Amino acid sequence: MDTGAAWIYHESVQRFIPVKFSVRGRDLGGTVEEAQQLIGKNIQLPSGYRLLWAGEFGDLQEAKKRLEIIVPVSLVLIIGLLYTLFNNLRDCLLALAGIPDAVVGGILALYLSGQNFSISAAIGFVSLFGVSVMDGILMITFYNHERTQGLAPVDAMYRAASTRMRPLLMTSLSACIGLFPAAISTGIGSQVQRPLATVIVGGMLLGPVMLLLAVPALRMIFLGRDEHPHTQSEDLL
Repeated sequence: MDTGAAWIYHESVQRFIPVKFSVRGRDLGGTVEEAQQLIGKNIQLPSGYRLLWAGEFGDLQEAKKRLEIIVPVSLVLIIGLLYTLFNNLRDCLLALAGIPDAVVGGILALYLSGQNFSISAAIGFVSLFGVSVMDGILMITFYNHERTQGLAPVDAMYRAASTRMRPLLMTSLSACIGLFPAAISTGIGSQVQRPLATVIVGGMLLGPVMLLLAVPALRMIFLGRDEHPHTQSEDLL
C-alpha cells in the first residue's frame, strides 16, 4: 500500500500544492514580505517549481494597483471641479487644506486602536477626501460671499467660521456616532468594516475641528491683504 497526497489539485492544467496560513497582530503586506525574504534565502526550489502568493494577499496587491490609479484621478477631478467653482487656484488649494488634518486624524485613530493599514482603511481615507473638500467649500464660499458684502477679510473669515461651525460639527459628529459601533466591533466581518469605520471616525473628529482653525489662518496668510472688497454692484459693472 502506497502513501501519498489524498487530493491532487489542478489549476490551468498544472498541479499545485496549497499552503495556507493566517495573519494576526500584524499587517498582511509586511508579514508576506518577510516570509518572501526568508523563503528566498533558505529554500531553493527544484527546477520546474515556482511560488505564487495568492489569496487575500493577491487581492491586496490588485487593490493597491487600482488605488494607484483611482486616488490620483479622484484628486485631479476634485481640483478640476473646484477650479470651475472658484476660478481661482488659491481658493482651490485652500479648499483642500482640510485633507491633511483629516488624514492625520485617521492615522491617529488606527494607531490608537492598534490596527494596521489595509485596503479597507484606504477606502476610508478616500471617503475623507470628499468630506473634507465639501467642508472647505462651505467655508470659502461663505467667506467670499461676506467679502462681496463689504466686510474686511478678518471680519469675513470670522463670520464664515462662526456661522459654519455648527453645521460642520453636526455633520462630523453624526458620522462619528453612526460609525462608532462599527469602529469598535469585534464580531465576524469586523476585520473588513472596522478599519474603514475607524479611519472615518478619527478623520471626522479631527478634520472639521482643525478646518475651523487651519483654513481661517491660511486664508488670512494668503489673502488677508486683499485689495478693497468688490461689491455686488461693482461686479455687475
